[in-house]
Amino acid sequence: MTAESVFPQLEALLPHVQKPIQYVGGELNSTVKPWEECDVRWCLMYPDAYEVGLPNQGVMILYEVLNEREGVLAERTYSVWPDLEALMREHDVPQFTVDSHRPVKAFDVFGLSFSTELGYTNMLTALDLAGIPLESKDRTIDDPIVLAGGHAAFNPEPVADFIDCAVIGDGEQAVLEMTEIIRAWKAEGRPGGRDEVLLRLAKTGGVYVPRFYDVEYLPDGRIARVVPNQSGVPWRVSKHTVMDLDEWPYPKQPLVPLAETVHERMSVEIFRGCTRGCRFCQAGMITRPVRERSITGIGEMVEKGLKATGFEEVGLLSLSSADHTEIGEVAKGLADRYEADKIGLSLPSTRVDAFNVDLANELTRNGRRSGLTFAPEGGSERMRKVINKMVSEEDLIRTVATAYGNGWRQVKLYFMCGLPTETDEDVLQIADMATSVIAKGREVSNSNDIRCTVSIGGFVPKPHTPFQWAPQLSAEETDARLEKLRDKIRGDKKYGRSIGFRYHDGKPGIVEGLLSRGDRRLGAVIRAVYEDGGRFDGWREHFSYDRWMKCAEATLPEQGVDVDWYTTRERTYEEVLPWDHLDSGLDKDWLWEDWQDALDETEVEDCRWTPCFDCGVCPQMDTHIQIGPTGKKLLPLSVVK
Repeated sequence: MTAESVFPQLEALLPHVQKPIQYVGGELNSTVKPWEECDVRWCLMYPDAYEVGLPNQGVMILYEVLNEREGVLAERTYSVWPDLEALMREHDVPQFTVDSHRPVKAFDVFGLSFSTELGYTNMLTALDLAGIPLESKDRTIDDPIVLAGGHAAFNPEPVADFIDCAVIGDGEQAVLEMTEIIRAWKAEGRPGGRDEVLLRLAKTGGVYVPRFYDVEYLPDGRIARVVPNQSGVPWRVSKHTVMDLDEWPYPKQPLVPLAETVHERMSVEIFRGCTRGCRFCQAGMITRPVRERSITGIGEMVEKGLKATGFEEVGLLSLSSADHTEIGEVAKGLADRYEADKIGLSLPSTRVDAFNVDLANELTRNGRRSGLTFAPEGGSERMRKVINKMVSEEDLIRTVATAYGNGWRQVKLYFMCGLPTETDEDVLQIADMATSVIAKGREVSNSNDIRCTVSIGGFVPKPHTPFQWAPQLSAEETDARLEKLRDKIRGDKKYGRSIGFRYHDGKPGIVEGLLSRGDRRLGAVIRAVYEDGGRFDGWREHFSYDRWMKCAEATLPEQGVDVDWYTTRERTYEEVLPWDHLDSGLDKDWLWEDWQDALDETEVEDCRWTPCFDCGVCPQMDTHIQIGPTGKKLLPLSVVK
């Protein structure tokens, strides 16, 4: 496969598509290395549109880590919109990278980062446009190794037919280890072909190669066992965990987009992992243990990143940023340092019990004061015990009273619908909470000009969480429950006009649930959806529930299963789950006990501040919690005269 740029052919098509700027590349801090001087070449993809994919931290970090390595290059590709896809097919233009517009098929590795399962059809589109066979078994030695990563890769079984391998956990060290194995194999003349390099990767114990595992099923459709079919391949594949984030200060040179993107800011990950123990939260479970970046490490990254980008806002990212042991000092130090430059700070969202007005004031000191976002998740006290979100209504009211009393006029509350054991009454209590928030806000601000927006998402049970055994609420039941809530909010003459209500219907959640807890039998469904025109399933305007259901009904019955079998069915402890051979470090017995605690409405505290609860991660992964305080201050970089 040649590695010549396809830009001459592509350029002729760009006047005929929407937002052509997203396909031209040349962003500030992008990297183009000489092709001939590199012996291992990666193409990285976030399988969504440029505006969503470019700001993705995971891809940006790996792009930089790989390009820093001598003899290695990494380029990026994103999903093309249907208008360009049609023209590319018509004019035989293959899937290309935005960095140098080289064909994706020319690279050694095609790595995709899946934060959601709804990107699977976009992967198939990219493979087909690239001229890479959709199924792993049909690829030759000259096709790239197709690698899945990201949170959805913790159960890659639904796409096992289409990927060559998967890596679970942190990618920084993993991609470098893979690179050296591929480099050695190529230097030896690629002995043993494609199977040999995949076998070398699998034998490390940290790369999952589906073709080296056979899945056996019971007559009732459940999995009997998953067994290696090659000697030297481990029974279980372990996740990767990067310790000491200060040693991995990436991205050092964040990409600055040419076109508008979903996040117009420079972001720094201030810590990784979360042990709050919210039972619905896959991200919190699979990224354990907590590893904080030091206050001085954060300061250095912000300073370098702002110089490299010119952004006017810094996002302090993590799963629960206000839990950083020195968040107050971080926020004040950064606000002090950049006061003259009017650099704004932001947190993704704030825990109700971690909010304080001093922190909020520091975050908004140099930027605009926007609304505050809190996530109680459950509408009733009982539900919050079930999901282990230890926030009382009194906590919430006290917090919003502080916010409204200090000048904020808008609060956004995020909840889920369809949680285990939930009833209509639990959901209707969301309306009561929202009216209490407005009432308190009017009282403390002496103004009626305040708003509370209630945003609701459907609950989807995820692998490697205590809720991995839970039944999912059907789309029809979810919609009926949300309709009752909407009617209650709109029917409130006194407060209803001050409460915004945003929700997703239950249909996308069922498809996500099907894919998140599915097994290899779903490969046929995904392929059928793709061949029927399925693209951009994470976008409301492109998503088709009917298409997914039609394709599922056409392919699953011959396997003895259906959509409900994967979604609304409760699992038992004895059942072999499709991802049991992928080791997130979490002890399955501990997860089961936590599921039983949920059913008993028993709360469990955060192990950062209490004795260990034996989740298994630290001994299993040979890791440990890394938190401050360091006691250091974020001093100004130079003396101000």
